[in-house]
Amino acid sequence: MAVSRTDTSTLGRWWWTVDRWTLAALLMLIGFGYVMMLAASPAVAERVIGTAARSLLFLKQVVFLGLAAALMVAVSLLSPRAVRRLALLGCLGALALTAATLVIGFETKGARRWLAFPLLGTMQPSEFLKPCLAVVTAWLLAEGKAAAALRAASARPGLGLLHGQLLWPALAMLLLGFVAVVLKSQPDIGMLMVVMSVFLAQFFVAGLNLLLVGVIGAMVVAGGIGAYFILPHVQSRVDRFLDPASGDTFQITKALEAFGNGGLFGRGPGEGRVKNALPDAHADFVFAVAGEEFGFIICLLILLLFAFVVVRGLVRLLGETDMFVVLAATGLLAQFGLQAFVNMASSLHLIPTKGMTLPLVSYGGSSVLAIALGMGMLLALTRRRGSRAEGGA
Repeated sequence: MAVSRTDTSTLGRWWWTVDRWTLAALLMLIGFGYVMMLAASPAVAERVIGTAARSLLFLKQVVFLGLAAALMVAVSLLSPRAVRRLALLGCLGALALTAATLVIGFETKGARRWLAFPLLGTMQPSEFLKPCLAVVTAWLLAEGKAAAALRAASARPGLGLLHGQLLWPALAMLLLGFVAVVLKSQPDIGMLMVVMSVFLAQFFVAGLNLLLVGVIGAMVVAGGIGAYFILPHVQSRVDRFLDPASGDTFQITKALEAFGNGGLFGRGPGEGRVKNALPDAHADFVFAVAGEEFGFIICLLILLLFAFVVVRGLVRLLGETDMFVVLAATGLLAQFGLQAFVNMASSLHLIPTKGMTLPLVSYGGSSVLAIALGMGMLLALTRRRGSRAEGGA
C-alpha cells in the first residue's frame, strides 16, 4: 500500500500510526476463518440442513468475515476518546439486549443466550458485551487512579471519596456484579469466568488495592466451585474431563482422533473424515478440523498468530502513559488470548470442554463481529500518537 508519510488525510495518518504487524496477523486469522469454513461447514450444513444447502453456512460466514474485516479497520480509525464513547454506548446496548434474552430469548441446550431478529437471524448480545465492558471498566479504573493522584497532590485527606478515588472502582465493580447476575441467569458460566478474569487482570495492572484483587480472585474461584455443585451441566463436563468413563465424551474423543489422523502435515484440504461426525466441527471444534486436514504445522501457526497478537499488543503498551489506554488494551488482549486458549485447550482435552469459539476462525456471526469490534478498539488504542508517531508504526 503506497501511502506517503506526508499524506495528512485520515487514511494516510491511520496507515503510518496503526500497528501494521498486528493488523496483518488479525487479517491472517480471518483468512484462516475462510479456509476453515470452506473445510468444515459443508459437512455440517449437509447433516443439519440438507444436501441442497451445503454452501449455505459457508456463504453466510463469508459475509460475516468480510463485515468483520471492514468493522475492524473502521473502528481502528477512532481516537481513544471516540473508542471510550463507542464502548459506553455498546456496553449499555449489549447489556440491555443480554438482559432481554432472559425474557424474550429462545432456549438452546438449556441456555437462553440468543435473540431472533427478522431477516437478520440470531444474535448473541453477550458477545458484544465482552469487549465493550472491558473498555468501560478500564475507563472507570483509570478515573479512580487519576482521582488517587489528585488526592496525593492535594495532600488533603478528605478528598478521596469526593473525587472518586473509591467511587470509580466501586462503580466498576457494581457494573461487573450486574453483568455477572445476568450471565449467571442465562446461564453462561464460561462467559462469566472470562469477564471476571479480564476484570481481575485490569484491576491488577491498575495497581489498585491488592487485597481487593485477592478478594475478586477468591470470588472467581468460589464461583467456579459453586457452579460445579449448583449447575448440573458444569458438573457433568468437569466429571467427564476427570473421568471419561463417567459420561458421554463423543465430541472430545472424535476431536483427539482428528488430531491423530492429521499428524504433522495433515490429510489434505477436504480430506478430513472426523468432521462428518462432529456436531460442532465448524464452531467449537474447528481447531480439530484444522488438525486433521492441515496437520500440526498449521495448528502451530494458528497458535503462534494468537500469541503474536497478545505479546505484540503488550509490548506496544510499554511506552504508553495513558492509564485508560493501558487498562483497556490489557483487557481486550486478555479477553482475546483467553478465549483462544479455552477453545484450543478444550479441543485438545487439556481442560473441560466449553462452548467457546476460536476468535475469527470459528463459525458464528455474533462472535466474529464482536471480536472484530474488540480488535478494532485495540488497534485504535495502540496507534502512535503525538511524538510517538514520528518513528512510524
